[in-house]
Amino acid sequence: MTSSWDDLDRRLLRLLQEDAGRTLRDLGDEVGLSPSAVQRRLRGYRAAGVLTRQVALLDPNVLGSTTLAVVLVTLDRESAEHHAAFRARMQAEPRVQQCYELAGQWDYVVVLVTASLHDCRALSDRLFMSDENVRRYETLPVLDAVKTGLTVPVPEP
Repeated sequence: MTSSWDDLDRRLLRLLQEDAGRTLRDLGDEVGLSPSAVQRRLRGYRAAGVLTRQVALLDPNVLGSTTLAVVLVTLDRESAEHHAAFRARMQAEPRVQQCYELAGQWDYVVVLVTASLHDCRALSDRLFMSDENVRRYETLPVLDAVKTGLTVPVPEP
C-alpha cells in the first residue's frame, strides 16, 4: 500500500501517531480534506493493516508512583518451543510493557512497569528466576525516561 500513498496520507499518518484522538474535522483541517475524506482514508489504513489499534497513553506521574525496569534475559535452551513458551509468558503478564527478541549475547529485552522497586523485584523473580529455562537475567531500574514513544517513520516516496 505504501506505493499508493500520497503526501496527504503521509501527513495524516504522522498526525495520527502524535494524537489519534483528534477529531476527523481537526485532522481534515490540518491536511486539507473533509472529515468524510479523512474517515475513508482511516478505513483504508485499517483494512490494509497499517492502523492496527488505537490506545490511550496514561501519564504515570499523574497516576502515582511507577517504576520502570529493563530486563535483559538469556535462555538456557534454544528451541522453538522454549522461545514460544517464554513469549507466551511475557504476553500474558500485563506489567510487561514491551518485549523484544535480540541478536547477540542476550536473547530478550523486557520492559516492566510496576508500582514500586519492591514490586519490580518480586515480578522479576517470578517471571525470570522461577523459569528453569532462563540462564541469566539482569534487571536495570530506569532512573529517568529521557524519551518514550512508539512512532514509526512514515516512508517517503
